Amino acid sequence: MKTTFFHLALTVKDLAAFEAFYAKYFGFRRARVIELGDDAQLVFLKNDDNFYFEIFPPEEQRPYPMAEADGPHYPGLRHMAFSVEDVDLKLAEMGTDAVITLGPLHFDDVIEGWKTAWLKDPEGNIIEITQGYKDQEDLA
Repeated sequence: MKTTFFHLALTVKDLAAFEAFYAKYFGFRRARVIELGDDAQLVFLKNDDNFYFEIFPPEEQRPYPMAEADGPHYPGLRHMAFSVEDVDLKLAEMGTDAVITLGPLHFDDVIEGWKTAWLKDPEGNIIEITQGYKDQEDLA
């Protein structure tokens, strides 16, 4: 049976800011809204690649500060990554909304033309913007 990746679930404080950021810069749009009661909603956002965010409202405060640079280095989710044709052009398009936490860095010693920058979304989640990644060909 074929299995495909469906969604990444996140809890956000400001749904409007999160949704506007991902709609403007990464092409996400609402796919479904589920009313949870007490003015709370569960929202699915989808992009043209059929990647979904499942967005929950918070039920408690964050117990620790958000990570910086390229994300936390302890076990768990480190960051999300989006591939773009040109990192510099994407960062320029984003203007002051691109809160860079690390980079841009070049990884030409590994893959010629591989370049990456990390930034924060409105919730403080770390996003990687990368260009030029290629799979390794000599793997068994």
